[in-house]
Amino acid sequence: MVYRFRVVLDTVEDVFRDIEILKTNSLEDLHNVITQSFGFDGTEMASFYVSDDEWSQGEEIVLFDMSEGVSKVRMMNETAIEDVFSQSNTKMIYVYDFLSMWTFYVELADISEQAEGVDYPNLMYVHGQLPDSPPDREFEAEDLGGDEYENEFQDDLDIDDYDNLDFDENWN
Repeated sequence: MVYRFRVVLDTVEDVFRDIEILKTNSLEDLHNVITQSFGFDGTEMASFYVSDDEWSQGEEIVLFDMSEGVSKVRMMNETAIEDVFSQSNTKMIYVYDFLSMWTFYVELADISEQAEGVDYPNLMYVHGQLPDSPPDREFEAEDLGGDEYENEFQDDLDIDDYDNLDFDENWN
């Protein structure tokens, strides 16, 4: 079986690639065809993230194991495409180069029979050009849930009032 994907760069302009790849290929194979089709050299770190229908970032599947054996990680080269994509699980987030944070939405568009005379993976369609730099990201802090953190350092002490700080300023 052949899985057909649309890989969309997270940017204002429409930049995407349509890719065909065999279901038995690994996520590392998909990573390689994505980097090549967008013109990257493929030497940077990258990860896939399992996603739901709202594109929420879930479990990470890594290119290289950087955990030093501390925790079990899922590796791209050990994960077949058919193990993470199905007709009910069609979306993943792909991040290339963690310093630049090139972010892509990978969506399974179709599952079909393998065509004779076609080499896979196959770049089917190219739309748009990769910008010179990745889009700016606005990261938001998680709401910690209350006012107890808002005044954490509000204690009405004057740090210039040494007489009332309850320590000897010449202690050494």
